[in-house]
Amino acid sequence: MRNTDAGGAVVPEARRPSPTITDSVEELARRARDGDKTALEELLRRVQPEVLRRCARFLPYRQDAEVACQDALARVAAGITGFTGDSLFTTWLYTVVSNSARQTYRSMKRRSAEPTTGAEPIPRQRDPRTTSVVAGSRIDLLEALDRLERDRPHLVVPLVLRDLFQMDYGEIAEELDLALGTVKLRIHEGRKHVRRSLSAA
Repeated sequence: MRNTDAGGAVVPEARRPSPTITDSVEELARRARDGDKTALEELLRRVQPEVLRRCARFLPYRQDAEVACQDALARVAAGITGFTGDSLFTTWLYTVVSNSARQTYRSMKRRSAEPTTGAEPIPRQRDPRTTSVVAGSRIDLLEALDRLERDRPHLVVPLVLRDLFQMDYGEIAEELDLALGTVKLRIHEGRKHVRRSLSAA
C-alpha cells in the first residue's frame, strides 16, 4: 500500500542512499547487516581483492585461492546478519576467510582421495600437495593446522589471526572476546603444536 499525505497525494517511500565511493567498508558492512542489499553488493565487490589475497596466504596456487575466495564471499553474504559490530568488520572477515581457506583445502584433499567410478572421472583430480605445488611448506602448515584443530581446536583461530593475518593481540582479544593474556597463551601453545607437527613432517 502506498503512503499518502493528508490531501491524498502519494508520498514517495524513504529510500536508503546508494553506496558511494566515499563509503568506508565498515559503513557498508553495517548497512549490509541491516538489510541493505545494494550495500552488500558493493561490500563484496570492495573486499574481493583483499579476500583473494588473504586466501592466497593459505593456498598460493591461484585456482585453489579463487575457490576459497568465492566460498568466503558467499559466507559473508549469507552470514552478514551475524556481524554484531562489536569489532571491526575486517576482523570478522578474516575469521571467515581463514575458515573458508582451510575448508577448501580439506575438500580438495578429500576429493583427491576419493576413488573414481564410471567412464568420466573427475578431471584434474590430483593430490593437493602436487596440485598446489608452489605452496611448498604452506601445505604442510595446513596439515599442521588440521591436526591442531583435531587436538586443540581452541588454539587454531588465535594462531591464524596472529601469524597469517598479522593482527594485533588486542584486536584478536576483542574479536574472540578473550582476555589479552589468554590470547597470548593460546598463540604460544598453538605455535608449539604446529612446530612439532612441522618437525615430524
